[in-house]
Amino acid sequence: MNKYLAEFVGTFWLVLGGCGSAVIAAAFPHLGIGLVGVSLAFGLTVLTMAYAIGHISGCHLNPAVSVGLWAGGRFPAREVPPYVVAQVLGAIFAGAVLYFIASGKEGFSLSGGLASNGYAAHSPGGYSLMTAAVTEVVLTMMFLIVIMGATDKRAPAGFAPIAIGFCLTLIHLISIPVTNTSVNPARSTGVSLFVGGWALEQLWLFWIGPLAGGVLGALLYRFMGTDPAERETAGVQPKAAAHA
Repeated sequence: MNKYLAEFVGTFWLVLGGCGSAVIAAAFPHLGIGLVGVSLAFGLTVLTMAYAIGHISGCHLNPAVSVGLWAGGRFPAREVPPYVVAQVLGAIFAGAVLYFIASGKEGFSLSGGLASNGYAAHSPGGYSLMTAAVTEVVLTMMFLIVIMGATDKRAPAGFAPIAIGFCLTLIHLISIPVTNTSVNPARSTGVSLFVGGWALEQLWLFWIGPLAGGVLGALLYRFMGTDPAERETAGVQPKAAAHA
């Protein structure tokens, strides 16, 4: 149970820290942290939790990461369901705490979305469904490539949390205007449940997009990152050395 509790706590921190910064601090009068601050907040939650619980659960904090690591041969299938349940429950608990804190301000309204993800009329920049879908798939794909590359046994030891945290920061810098950035079905679920309505109606995209992107990224890295000698053993011919 230690692993599942770690995933619960880690995902709780990601949603409270990331979505909390967006709801409470992004536009705070005169000292708002803005888009850059919110992006950093999401990256910092992953970086800090990676060092805190990485040695316990691997610090997935994201169903798309768990499913992607399974597709990439790094995680057993039997562990995916309990990891996803722990992540979603942690996100929902964080959403409840965030709602309680945010609603303590006079004039608070859920019309602001509580940092929910959306497309079309509910995209921060008014981006279409297709644009939002491509954004979520591609950015989650890149996130998995960075995760698998940074945690590869051939990569420099001890630096993976930094690479992964900054990757998530970059992802948010790119896509907050498009979808408010999901790349994480648990994060999307944790706040949309309290908003209801349109947030729940559009939640499907923020499960399908990240999960598809996670699998694509993991499979791409699994092929790209395979040692040439292993490819030969598996009957896959490596490209000519001249192209290396």
